[in-house]
Amino acid sequence: MPEENGQLAIDGAPIAWRRIAGTSPTFVWLGGFRSDMTGTKAQAISDHCAAGGRAFLRFDYSGHGESGGAFEEGTISKWLGEARAVLKDLTEGPLILVGSSMGGWIALRAVQEAIRAGSSRIAGLVLLAPAPDFTARMLEQELTESEKRVLEETGRHEVPTPYGPNPNVFTKALFDDGDKNRVLNGLIDTHCPVHIIQGMADPDVPWQTAQDLMERLPADDVTLTYVKDGDHRLSREQDIALLLRVCDAMAEQVEDQ
Repeated sequence: MPEENGQLAIDGAPIAWRRIAGTSPTFVWLGGFRSDMTGTKAQAISDHCAAGGRAFLRFDYSGHGESGGAFEEGTISKWLGEARAVLKDLTEGPLILVGSSMGGWIALRAVQEAIRAGSSRIAGLVLLAPAPDFTARMLEQELTESEKRVLEETGRHEVPTPYGPNPNVFTKALFDDGDKNRVLNGLIDTHCPVHIIQGMADPDVPWQTAQDLMERLPADDVTLTYVKDGDHRLSREQDIALLLRVCDAMAEQVEDQ
């Protein structure tokens, strides 16, 4: 099926999306911090779904990729709200959310909010190097006293990144809002199967985070796959092949329910 694209206005920001029509369940890509929907993994799933006649949706958060809005105005709550609006307006039927890094955190919050609203269509989660609570569990713990003062005085903290020429900017608003969205502070009931893929050589998200998440999820229908030499991106040919196998298995599991 040909891919269609468009924009959805959410809180004044044009949110860019791309969609492939196909059979249910629909796969939905939730990208990471400063990532966009044209990345290697998202494109691989798009191509795979197109070849198999499976429905697929991807989009950029505000301040990311092809979407409008200012990146530094973004928070977990803001991007979560955009994800929920996209799911509501652009999808039908059961969904499998594929969350990468920060997208894994947003996927977990999305299913919590859907369950709270009593109308969850999220039938499965595939979490790739998920980074739930990364503001508190990773960033905040690494701040020096000097960096904490700068954050309080300027409202921002800059960190060099190997993934691009410009530093990552973490705002005080992002830190404060992250505390309101924490999920690793109790049990997480998803009401759906979950498969986590985590690289053990990930320099950004310790593999122990995936283990902690695994232990907080329901005992049934939760799988954790470690890639011993896998990094945070998990975008090598063998990593992509694993991701696509997991997606296919999740679709079969959802169809059999």
